[in-house]
Amino acid sequence: MNLMLNALVIVATILGSGMALPQARRLARTRRADGVSTIWVGVSLSLNAWWIAYAVSAPVWALLPVSTISFALYSFMAYVFVTSIGPSSLRGLLVGVFGLGMVPLPFLVVGGWELAGVVVGLCYGLQLLPAVVAVMRTRALAGVSAATWLIAWIESFIWLVYGYVRSDTALLAAGVLGVAMTSGILIRLGVTGHQPLALFARIATSPRWRKAQPSLS
Repeated sequence: MNLMLNALVIVATILGSGMALPQARRLARTRRADGVSTIWVGVSLSLNAWWIAYAVSAPVWALLPVSTISFALYSFMAYVFVTSIGPSSLRGLLVGVFGLGMVPLPFLVVGGWELAGVVVGLCYGLQLLPAVVAVMRTRALAGVSAATWLIAWIESFIWLVYGYVRSDTALLAAGVLGVAMTSGILIRLGVTGHQPLALFARIATSPRWRKAQPSLS
């Protein structure tokens, strides 16, 4: 069981560390933010800082690498937003960081990290909510990276399983809400014709992938 849990943590860490990378690359390459929420970037910055603090205080060291790398990637996305869209993006970023991102603070003051950790887990849904709202409000989703949300779905499911097995309420709550929110985004991308599962088709049909497969003849 411990071996399986350790394997899950490794996979979740790799996925979580890379979750924001496709979206960050897409923003940097295209300088288009259609369908991407600045509030989502801001609240993601803040909540990854909370996860870093929770990982050290709980302690749940498995969370530390993914939270640290994710914090760096969301910081980069915030930079891209400000430099490509301009100062108008600062309002959404600040609302995310100092508005929604500060929800766990009073719970930390009242109940310490045991209560604050659960709230941080529940806030994962709050973190993704601006992204869900953004994709639901428009069909112009050229700026949204389907790869980021596929990775986020898989990562959320893994943390759900890990949190359930370890009886960690914070991780369980984050996993359940993450699966629900990312499913909504992927369904919306599919409905609007952006084919979120096309990534798997491209991988399966790529010459490099075919060459790596064992021959059945």
